[in-house]
This record gives sequence, structure tokens and C-alpha cells, in this order.
Amino acid sequence: MHERWLDERHHEYYYKLAKRMNYRSRASFKIMQIDDRFNIFKEGDRVVDLGAAPGGWLQVAKERVGEKGFVIGVDLRPIKPLPGITTITGDITDDATMKRLLELFHGQANVILSDMAPNIGGHYSTDHARSINLCMYAVDVCDRILKKGGKLVIKVFYGDMFNDLRKVLEERFASVRVHSPDASRPTSSEVYVICKGFLAEKKVPLVVPKPEDKKKEFTVKGNFS
Repeated sequence: MHERWLDERHHEYYYKLAKRMNYRSRASFKIMQIDDRFNIFKEGDRVVDLGAAPGGWLQVAKERVGEKGFVIGVDLRPIKPLPGITTITGDITDDATMKRLLELFHGQANVILSDMAPNIGGHYSTDHARSINLCMYAVDVCDRILKKGGKLVIKVFYGDMFNDLRKVLEERFASVRVHSPDASRPTSSEVYVICKGFLAEKKVPLVVPKPEDKKKEFTVKGNFS
């Protein structure tokens, strides 16, 4: 009961702070804290945010890359317009969305962010497996558009498949570290993996998606509409 009370207070603090500072989600503070510790963003960086709704990470990314930077967000849910930020409504597991991203992006990314999460079904092993699956799609995006030396910040629900994901990431990045920012709920199973030094050794071709292959596993983040 005490842990639950602390968790609720923790959640409420960042929720209220986000509203007071005009951020769309308390998750904004997670990426701030990650950047403060791991130096993710540089002025002028080109950033892709996967699972970006409602836009809290987009806001922080744009603030930190500045006017010369380029930030684009992708989500199944429409994202209300944000100054200086491009958004795509689509499923990143669909190559049709990937093609649209490539059309708008015009080049390679310095940073890829993924705060994607599956629709929670209440069965942890299934939710964990779906989280790992979404992470693999984020890795796929890295193989297509992340420049050599680039960075990836990715959320995952921790579980027995985590080491398999970590192995995949260590094959692609010079540095892979696991971190839980203070803004995460104390009782949450989510962790963030911070990857630096993309090796850019793999290339993934685009294929025409089949309608029956479409998957709807993303969920909107945050508490703001």
C-alpha cells in the first residue's frame, strides 16, 4: 500500500509539472533526464520520434536541437500541430509509413527515439513480448535511416526476452546502457536503453506491405488530448 501511495504521488508530481510548464506529457521529463545524463541531443541534430503522441518528447527534442535541427514524429494517433515539428499519422510497422517518413526526412537521422508501447492486455509475458517486438521495429528503422555514429533511445518492458534485444542492440552500437529515469514510476517495469555509436553495417530493403500484415500494437502516451 505504501509503495502504491508513493507511486501515485510520484506520477502526480510530474503530471502537474508537465501541465504547468506546457508539456503535453509527463514523459517529457524522462527524455530531459536521459539527455541530461547521456547527452543525446546536439544543436542541429535530425531526430525521429516513434510512437510520438501526444508530443511531449517532440517538444523536448525540438528545444534541444534548436532552429537548425529537424524533428519528425510518427504515431498511429494524430498529433496536434507543434511549431517547427513535422508529424506523420501512420503505423511504423507498415512500409507505407516508412516510405512516407523517408520522403519527408530527406537524409539520415542523428537520433532515433522510441517510447512505443503495446496495448496492454494484462498478461505480462504477452505484453513484454509485444514490447520487444516494437523495439525490433525501432531497430529496423535504425538500419534504414540512422547515420553512422548515431544514437537510439528506446523503451522496453523488462522481462525474460530483454537479453535477446540487448544482444541485437550490441551488434549494432558501440555502447549500450540500461537506465531508468527518475520521472519513471518507481513500480514500473519499463526501462530505457541508451545506444550510442551506430555501426551502420546492416541495410534493410523496403517491401510493399500487405493489408493482412498490418499490426495495431501502438498506444498513445501521456494524459493530454
